[in-house]
Amino acid sequence: MQNVTRLFDFPYYQLEKYNLEKSLITKYNGEWLATSTKDYIDRANEVSRALLRLGVKKDDKIAIISSTNRTEWNIMDIGILQLGAQNIPIYPTICAEDYAYVLNHSESIYCFVSDVEVLEKVKKVQSTTQLKEVYSFDQIDGCKHYSELFELGKDDSNQNEVQKRMDDVQPTDLATIIYTSGTTGKPKGVMLSHKNITSNALAGAKRLPITGSGTRILSFLPICHIFERVLIYIYQYSGTSVYYAEGLDKIGDNLKEVHPHLMSVVPRLLEKLFDKIFAKGAELTGLKKKLFYWAVEIGEQWEPYGKNGWWYGFKLSIVDKLIFSKWREALGGELSTMVSGSAALQPRLGRIFGAAGMHVMEGYGLTETSPIVSVGMYANNMYQVGAVGKAIEHVEIKIAEDGEVLVKGPNVMLGYYKDPEKTNQVMTGDYFHTGDKGEVDNDGFLKITGRKKEMFKTSGGKYVIPTLLENELKQSRFIEQVMVVGEGEKMPAAFIQPNFEFVQEWLAKKNNVIGATPSEIASSQEVIERIQQELDKCNEHFGKWERIKVFRLTKEAWTPEAGHLTPTMKMKRAIIKEMYIDLYNDMYGRS
Repeated sequence: MQNVTRLFDFPYYQLEKYNLEKSLITKYNGEWLATSTKDYIDRANEVSRALLRLGVKKDDKIAIISSTNRTEWNIMDIGILQLGAQNIPIYPTICAEDYAYVLNHSESIYCFVSDVEVLEKVKKVQSTTQLKEVYSFDQIDGCKHYSELFELGKDDSNQNEVQKRMDDVQPTDLATIIYTSGTTGKPKGVMLSHKNITSNALAGAKRLPITGSGTRILSFLPICHIFERVLIYIYQYSGTSVYYAEGLDKIGDNLKEVHPHLMSVVPRLLEKLFDKIFAKGAELTGLKKKLFYWAVEIGEQWEPYGKNGWWYGFKLSIVDKLIFSKWREALGGELSTMVSGSAALQPRLGRIFGAAGMHVMEGYGLTETSPIVSVGMYANNMYQVGAVGKAIEHVEIKIAEDGEVLVKGPNVMLGYYKDPEKTNQVMTGDYFHTGDKGEVDNDGFLKITGRKKEMFKTSGGKYVIPTLLENELKQSRFIEQVMVVGEGEKMPAAFIQPNFEFVQEWLAKKNNVIGATPSEIASSQEVIERIQQELDKCNEHFGKWERIKVFRLTKEAWTPEAGHLTPTMKMKRAIIKEMYIDLYNDMYGRS
């Protein structure tokens, strides 16, 4: 096998080195169905031969929209890329109008959808697009099933043409256009080459703690996002078996069924996971309850590499046997590493899960950097709580004079599709401007301190970095989401979405108030006073000009569907402010 230089090289490399019986595993009708490396490649070749017979040419665009991660996605991905065509992944949760924008902007000619819900949205806009046909992964009446491609591609008489197309694909060729979810305006199409992503995957693989046949991965973060997608390529290269979770609601069941060694997460999942663990602990009584709280207290003090000393190690060994071992068992029993990305992880959670023997390796990157810029690894002292690891091989991090993180390397995008002006705005020579502020310490660890565009100045001329305050506040179990505002105002203020589920339980235990609604919670004086305590505790860590002087609780959960968040759970700040403009005016005495 030659070096892996193009994305479709990954399964062929896996076939030669590992030849797995279980390469990709998806659950259908209650049963896990494994696809071997050989079957994976055979199916991808059938897809390539079929697409050739459908007239697909080099640089044609083919869209994939899937509500869940599944083997079909990978088969289509390789089948498309082998022809020198491009895979256009689309977030399933965006509205039909956004589907139309991406399909038209990318000029996609075929679209593959997972299920009825996605199909209905595509149907609404299909007539306004260049789509020749839509295929589905599920069996849906009135829609062509993607297995028709296997029938069309069964005849291998044009495999030589497929091979010629493969040979013609250069590492520098465009592989995919990923439309960023964008917190403002229309999404931008990030052009990534085979080299961008393969270089990133090969360098990222060196930070993977477990590899080889027998290693199990559970995947549930959307594969349409570059973070999970590049991890899937890394897993293929490393010879691991990838199990696709049924959905976020089934994670608990799937963990117990799969017993994964490794999985990728976002901080919000870990927060919810810990909330559930903590809620169960709070229900205990007597000595068991005291032991649980002691374990959490010990966990919060954890430092890597035995830095706490032997006495701490002795106490940790006790709580590990009594408490943490049960946590691991609830998560499948063999989970040793989680890779976290997309947002800042509370250091407290990093410590607690680290103490429990499930290390959380934070990484940093953007779609425009394919995505990995830096990531931690527990081996070789390459992990630090609160940092996002060290730069991966061949990637250079530079901190600009104003504190912005600049990135240079083979992973930096080709540019924004059809938008050279926006491309030029984020590039200085070979350096990409991330828009994030950060610092690199003497040991090479990168810390992200905030978002450049989100930093604002009060009317008193003082700068405030809202993300620092928000990340501190989100450590509270009473707070689900928070957005700090105050640009041009005399002081910072905040919109807060309470953690409705936890506050309901808190009110039930405290006052026997059962089933309080979100509206009742947001207007409860008792809840407001309790969250004020959390605010006071947070404010102690900040200068007087940074402290949040006033806040308002919102009555709704902030979700992508309601428009508060992007599909990757980032806040749409301008939209949130507009949604709660009455609360904003009230905080600043304008109502």
